[in-house]
Amino acid sequence: MDTTPYRQLVPRGAGTDALAHVRALAWPEPAGDSERPYTLVNFVTSLDGHSTIGSDSRGLSGGADRELFYALRERADAVLVGPGTLAAERYKRMLPARERRARRLLEGRPAEPLLVTVSRSGRVALDLPLFNEPEARVLTFAPAPPVAARLAATVAQAPPAPLDAVLRTLRRDHGVRLLVCEGGPTLFGALLAAGLADELWLTLAPLLAGGASGPAVVSGPPPEGPAQATLMGVLEHSGTLFLRYSLRAART
Repeated sequence: MDTTPYRQLVPRGAGTDALAHVRALAWPEPAGDSERPYTLVNFVTSLDGHSTIGSDSRGLSGGADRELFYALRERADAVLVGPGTLAAERYKRMLPARERRARRLLEGRPAEPLLVTVSRSGRVALDLPLFNEPEARVLTFAPAPPVAARLAATVAQAPPAPLDAVLRTLRRDHGVRLLVCEGGPTLFGALLAAGLADELWLTLAPLLAGGASGPAVVSGPPPEGPAQATLMGVLEHSGTLFLRYSLRAART
């Protein structure tokens, strides 16, 4: 697990692996707002800018991408996912590898990060493997609670709220200091428009997906102007680039 070697191109350094790379990073408090979690957005995209091939991202994501994906989940306190992405990607348990859960427990943390979704319509797909996992913890911000009696997972419900209020609730009531958003594009667009996204982790797969594939990583109402991002790091493995950008400049 996490044995794939990556070349560290920016800043120039020795080779690394996913677990060592993510565990070595330190994240500050969100700029000017210590009442919400520091929020990373994690996406994979093709060279021509598509975030899915067909209905999901599996065709874009290789083994090296999945190692970083799970290393980020292991480090995160919670994972934020839109209900459409939750259903399209058929979400399973957050950390399938026993070793990852064991490390979190040794650190005095829950075995898996909290899964959070926000649905103004109240429609959340409950037939997903995630909800049949007894160790899964799910928090939905939705108008009505799911039918928890038939779910193996621990599912809590909170009323729908603006995203800034959702993030403050996660920090205040659930101790979430590091939040990883896994999409989809509409949710990322909303975080970006509200100034709530601190970093973008973007895997650039060496594939041309073509016009039959899915949207770009951001959708929703157009911003007032292009959002400025600052390159913080680049890893490479077998032609795939793993880009890390700060989005703080987008809010200045």
